Amino acid sequence: MQIGDILDRGAISLRVKAADKRQALATIADIAARNFALDSGEILDALAEREQAGSTGVGHGVAVPHARLAGLSRMRGVFVRLEKPVAFDAVDDQPVDLIFALFAHPNAGSEHLRALARVSRLLRQASLRQQLRKARTADAIHALLVQEAIAAAPIPAA
Repeated sequence: MQIGDILDRGAISLRVKAADKRQALATIADIAARNFALDSGEILDALAEREQAGSTGVGHGVAVPHARLAGLSRMRGVFVRLEKPVAFDAVDDQPVDLIFALFAHPNAGSEHLRALARVSRLLRQASLRQQLRKARTADAIHALLVQEAIAAAPIPAA
């Protein structure tokens, strides 16, 4: 499985305004609901529940929130870039502006964990983060993420 299999161009949003972590997650839930034909309230609840277990802020202005959602037939993703970074209780205490959310079916098993690890490793690359912050279109973001992921290696299939 490739990043391009998880992340559709329509699930990428730039210049997102959010006053705080909750508002950022609500925006992600709205984007996911539109793209995956699911209920945004249920998505937000699942994301918030996961955040209560521990922040998904992985450092360097990046967060990788995730949730398991009934109604999904495959792993899906949403990418947002916030206009202004928000506090996210990240491991390095830095605010977050790049968010790659992952969603899997409740029975997805280890595929979900492998995808999380892969996205986290991908976004640890300083040069990629810099390019993502400068990209002007969803197509450019998609191309950057897919290109970097292909260069690194595909996500192993379950």
